[in-house]
This record gives sequence, C-alpha cells and structure tokens, in this order.
Amino acid sequence: MSFAMRKKKLQVNPTAVKTPSKSSNDQQKKTISKSSSKLIITPGRTAKNYWRDLWKYRELMYFIAWRDITVRYKQTAIGVAWVLIRPVLTMLVFVGFRRMVGLSSGSIPEPILVFAAVLPWQFFSSALTEASGSLIGNANLIGKVYFPRLIIPFASVATTLVDFLVTLFLLVLLMVWHRFMPGWQLAALPLFILLSFGLSVGFGLFLAALNVEYRDFRIVVPFIVQFGLFVSPIAFSSADVPVRWRLYYSLNPMVGIIDGFRWSILGGRTPFDIQSVEISAGVTAFFLVLGIWYFRRMERSFADVI
Repeated sequence: MSFAMRKKKLQVNPTAVKTPSKSSNDQQKKTISKSSSKLIITPGRTAKNYWRDLWKYRELMYFIAWRDITVRYKQTAIGVAWVLIRPVLTMLVFVGFRRMVGLSSGSIPEPILVFAAVLPWQFFSSALTEASGSLIGNANLIGKVYFPRLIIPFASVATTLVDFLVTLFLLVLLMVWHRFMPGWQLAALPLFILLSFGLSVGFGLFLAALNVEYRDFRIVVPFIVQFGLFVSPIAFSSADVPVRWRLYYSLNPMVGIIDGFRWSILGGRTPFDIQSVEISAGVTAFFLVLGIWYFRRMERSFADVI
C-alpha cells in the first residue's frame, strides 16, 4: 500500500465529529446552576439561630460543668472540703479584725454576721475568676467544633454555684450551732442570689472576652478580686460608712447584694438600704448587657486569636 493511500485512510471526516447543540449546552448550564444553588449558605444564619443553639447545646454546658467539678478535686487529699476551708479562714480573719477594732455585732453572733457576708462575696469572686479564664482554659475545644461560646463561661459560673450551695450548708450548721433562727426575710434570699449570679455572668463575660485578646487581664482579675474584698462590707457593715459617702460607696454593686444577704439571712436584724439594692440591680443589668454585647461582638475571632 502506497503512502498516499494510507494518508487518505487516516484523514478524519469533519462532518463525523458531533458538536454539542445549543439546547444541550443550556440544559447542562441549568443542571450546574441547580446543583450549585444547594451549596449557598445564607449570611447571618448562625447569628439568627444563636440563642436557639444555646438551648440546643445545653447538655454540653452540663458536661463542661461536671468535668470542671470532678477535675478540680481529683487527686486531692481532702476533696470537696477545700470549698469550706477558704471561707472559714476568711471568716476567722475578719472576726479577729472586728474584735481588734472593737466593732459591735449586737445580738447577732459574730461568726454568723461575717459568714453571711463572706458567702456572696466568695461566690462572686470565684465565679468571676473562673469565668474570666474559661475561654483560655478551653482553647482546644473552641478551635475544633462549633457551639455557642457563651456555654463555656456559663458552665464556669454554674460550677461555682455548686460550691456556693456547699458553703451555704455550712452557714446553716453555724446557725443551728448558735441557735439562731431566720425570719420571713429569708424568702428574699433567692433574689439576692440571682443578682449575684447576674453580676458574675455579666462581668465574667466581659473579662473573658478581654482576656482572649489581652492576656494582661490574667493579672488584673486577681487584683480586682483582692481589692474588692477590702472595699466590700464584709468585716464591717455599710451602716458604718459616713452618710455623705454612702451613696458613692453603694456604686460598688456588691454592697447592696451583701447587705441584702445579711438582711434576709439574719431576719432583718441588720440595716437594709433599698437604694443600695436598686443601685446594685442597675449596675448588674448594665454589666449583663455590656458583657453579652461585647462577648458576642468578639466571639467570631476567638478561634483565630486564642
């Protein structure tokens, strides 16, 4: 066979190659557009369902709180007794201080008078410390999966609430020992517990968000707690503060909360200023709104910054 004949056989007929028609091209485009439309994510969908997700992931909050409780007292010699040692030592120090300066407690036993103030302060200081460092302590969890980050500080405050209940039981034992019975004012105690919880959550959320970006707050928070211990009415009563300074002193939100605790637990035998309670409620509401707003604003960058 000659070279010319082989060349003729290898030539391809242009009419034999089928080109896609216009209708088939349109059909393929429609198919691609339909399949691609399923991958579109609506902007802001997570923000719209955030509070619903917070309730949906509530079991995760229970798990984190239970994990923190078990880990905290694991491999300790006396276990949960550590919850009682710190408030008891604080009470003994302030009772000794009161006797040194000659402060009178009236008909109320001094251990009960002081411990009724140590109780809310211990809860607030512990909750604030735990909540402010909760995001740093759970950095690995934040970087792996999605869940509302508010769950982590909430779980930390819930953990300290368990410690508060244990300490409250110790106060009951003290009152039984001294044969001291509360009055009808005890019914108002849940209100002051709620105020203390709200202040801890609001202030804790604000400091937790700041602590992610500015690690200096790991040093600032213990200083705030230590300073607040001495300017709050624990070793003394707010009635001991001069009248002209009492309004400014009440700007400390723990003043109204501690006075309310004492008034409700001690059966109305201590001074109770409704104005200081109103100021405490206002400051608590302010920090709660500020803490949630700032936390939600910074939440998107937690996984990148932490």
